[in-house]
Amino acid sequence: MEVLTPNPIPIIETNGVFRVAGTRVTLDTVLECFLDGATPEEIVQRYPALDLVAVYEVIAYYLRHQEQLNTYLANGRTRAEEVRSEVEKRYNPVGIRERLLKRQANEIRG
Repeated sequence: MEVLTPNPIPIIETNGVFRVAGTRVTLDTVLECFLDGATPEEIVQRYPALDLVAVYEVIAYYLRHQEQLNTYLANGRTRAEEVRSEVEKRYNPVGIRERLLKRQANEIRG
């Protein structure tokens, strides 16, 4: 009789960022797609670096740990908003296209 051995969950942590093992795709990305209604197959189509089995395993892990992972996702959204706000304070996005076009025109003129 063959003995079954469980597979480890395909999530790795590097510098505080959780990714699907063997890829640069973040856990946040997979979960946000899933929570937006994408099927595992659609997620793999969007992110070809992902393996379908790994996506199912990540979703299964999420379903077993929803409260923790929802908190993790909420904290990530909060951090992202803080970073965006800080960047917008430093570099006003209003009129950026016009400023870039003007700079490009000045560089072309010499």
